[in-house]
Amino acid sequence: MDSDKNGIICLVLCFFLGGIGAHRFYVGKIGTGILTIVTIGGFFGIWPLIDLIMIICGKFSDSEGAPIKLTA
Repeated sequence: MDSDKNGIICLVLCFFLGGIGAHRFYVGKIGTGILTIVTIGGFFGIWPLIDLIMIICGKFSDSEGAPIKLTA
């Protein structure tokens, strides 16, 4: 079962606001969103970059473990 969160929105949030964990807050991963902020943009941008790749590949999931798909 896929997530009800929009993958395009998640991708855009990660691309533009990944350093503050906006995409993680969007999908309900509040704890790791805060951790992204505390670790200065997720270890200087590495964490959001990995998340961006995972979103594009369809391997990123929401807080309930449902995959987020890039479908319009």
